[in-house]
Amino acid sequence: MKLEVRKLVTFSEETRIEGEKAADRPLKMFGVAAVLRNPWAGRGFVEDLKPEIHALASPLGEMLTAEIIRATGSGDAVEGYGKAAIVGTSGEVEHASALIHTLRFGNHFRNAVGAKSYLSFTNLRGGPNCPITIPLMHKHDEGMRSHYLTVQFSIVDAPAPDELVIALGASIGGRPHHRIGDRYQDHKELES
Repeated sequence: MKLEVRKLVTFSEETRIEGEKAADRPLKMFGVAAVLRNPWAGRGFVEDLKPEIHALASPLGEMLTAEIIRATGSGDAVEGYGKAAIVGTSGEVEHASALIHTLRFGNHFRNAVGAKSYLSFTNLRGGPNCPITIPLMHKHDEGMRSHYLTVQFSIVDAPAPDELVIALGASIGGRPHHRIGDRYQDHKELES
C-alpha cells in the first residue's frame, strides 16, 4: 500500500498585537495537513487496522514533519507542537486515531524538534471545511501554560466522506503577555 496524498495544505499566522498591546515577540503558528483517501472506507467494519497503519503512518509522519520543519525553519525553532486527524463521514473516528496515535507517526515530529512531552491531539469526524483544530503544548514541558495554544484552519473541499485529513501544528513562541502562571504554581498554591 502506497501513501497517496490528494492535497497538502500549509497554514501560518503571526500575532503582533494581542489585547491592544504590541507583543515583545510575535507569536508564529503553523499547520500542515495532508488529505488522503481513508484506506478503510467502504470496507465495512475492519477488525485489524495494523496493516494500513504499518504501511501509511510512518511515511505520513515523515512527510508532514518535513513540511512543518520547512515552514518553521528548523526543529530547534519549534516550541509548541501538536497533531490532529479528521475522518470523513463514511469513516470511524478510530480511522482518524489509527494513523496519528502510533509512534510510527509521532516519533518523526518528536525527534525532529527534540521533544520531551507528549504530542497533544484531536481526532474527530467531519465534512468538507471542518475546522482542523490542533492543540499545542510546549515540546519540553506540558505544564507551561504559555504554550497552551490552538492552531485552527480548514480545507474547503476536505475531508470528503471517504477521506482523512492528518495534520501537525507548531508554534514559535507562546501567548503574548502570558500571565496566568503554570501548573507548578497552582500545585504550590493548593498545598498552602
